[in-house]
Amino acid sequence: MLGVSGANGQARRAVVTGGAGFVGSHVCEGLLADGWSVLCVDSLLTGSTDNVAHLRGADGFEVVIADVASGLPVEGRVDAVLHLASPASPTDYLKHPLQTLRAGSLGTFNALELARAHDARFLLASTSEAYGDPQVHPQPESYWGNVNPVGPRSVYDEAKRFAEATTMAYRRTHGVRAGIVRLFNTFGPRMRPHDGRAVPTFIVQALAGDPITVAGDGSQTRSICYVDDIVAGVHRMIDSAESGPINLGNPYEVTVLDLALWIRDLCGSRSNVIFVPRPQDDPTTRRPDIDLARRALGWRPQIPVEKGLQATVEWFALTRNTPGDTFRGTGVSGVSTVTATSTDLSAALPVVGTGGPAYPEVLPEPAGGVATR
Repeated sequence: MLGVSGANGQARRAVVTGGAGFVGSHVCEGLLADGWSVLCVDSLLTGSTDNVAHLRGADGFEVVIADVASGLPVEGRVDAVLHLASPASPTDYLKHPLQTLRAGSLGTFNALELARAHDARFLLASTSEAYGDPQVHPQPESYWGNVNPVGPRSVYDEAKRFAEATTMAYRRTHGVRAGIVRLFNTFGPRMRPHDGRAVPTFIVQALAGDPITVAGDGSQTRSICYVDDIVAGVHRMIDSAESGPINLGNPYEVTVLDLALWIRDLCGSRSNVIFVPRPQDDPTTRRPDIDLARRALGWRPQIPVEKGLQATVEWFALTRNTPGDTFRGTGVSGVSTVTATSTDLSAALPVVGTGGPAYPEVLPEPAGGVATR
C-alpha cells in the first residue's frame, strides 16, 4: 500500500477535507486501518465530530475545524490530499448554496495548492451529479452530461464540474499527481436522518411508522452502493497513478418506489407510501458504467445491496432507540463494528424481513434492467 510507510519508516500522512462527514469519516477510518496517519479537516457545516469521535485517541489521527474555502492550516508532511469537503445532499446544498460553490471552487484551489506544495497525491471526490439528468445510460466517464447550469441543483453540479476542471488544469499545468473519482449514490451508517436522501429518509419514516414519501411516481431509478465499497475504491485510486475521472458505484439499478418498499420490508414496517411532487431537475435515471474502475483499479463493489441495507437499518434503529449512547460502524466489510454502551441491544433491532420477495443482491457484472419486486 502507498500509505503503509514513507521515508524513515514513518507512516504516510493524508489530509482529508470533509473528513467528519458521512463518507469522509469512513475514508478516515479506512486510511487509519491501512496504516496512514490522518488529518481530518472539516468546517462542521454538515459534518459532525460525532462521526469521528471513536477515532479520537487513535495513533496518528488529528482533527482541525476549518473551512477549506478559507485556507488549509496544515503543518508537517503531507503525502496525500483527499478533497471531499462539500454539502452533498439536496437538502444541504439548497440550504447552503454559496458555501457549496465556495467548497467546489476556492476549496479545490486550496486543496490542490497544498498537494502541489508537498508533491502529494491529490484526489477529488466528484459526483455522478456531473452527468446531470443523463441522456446516455448507463453513464460512462466519456459522457459529458446534461446539466442545467442555472437551476437550483446547479450550485452542487457545477461546483463539482468546476472542481474537476481545476483538478485537471493543475495536473496539466503544475504536474500535480491528481485524480478524480465520481461517486454515485452511497449509503451506510452515519448518514444524517434528515439530510433528504432517499435511503435515510425511507428508513427513518419506516422505523417510525410514518408515511414513506416517494417523489413523483417513483419510477425514476437510482444505483446505490454501500459505503465500505466506495472507501475501497477511493483507497485503490490513491494507490494508483490514474487521473480519471473514474466512476465508483454499484451498477445494480432500482426504482425509487421499489427501494422504498424494499426498505419498508427490511424495517418490518407497515408504513403507507405517499407520493409527493418531484424536485426540479431530479435525474430520471442513474447507473454507473464501472468498466474503467474494473480495468484500471481492479475494483468492483463486493457487498450485496440487501446486506448493506440491513446493516444501515440496524444502525438507524440502534441510534434511534438508545438516545445518549454512542454507536458507530456496522462491520459489514470488517472496517469497524457496531459498538454501544448498552449491554442489551436486542430490543433496538428491527425484525429484518424474511420470507418475502426475493430481492437481487449486487452482481459482479451489471444485470441489466431495473429491479422489480
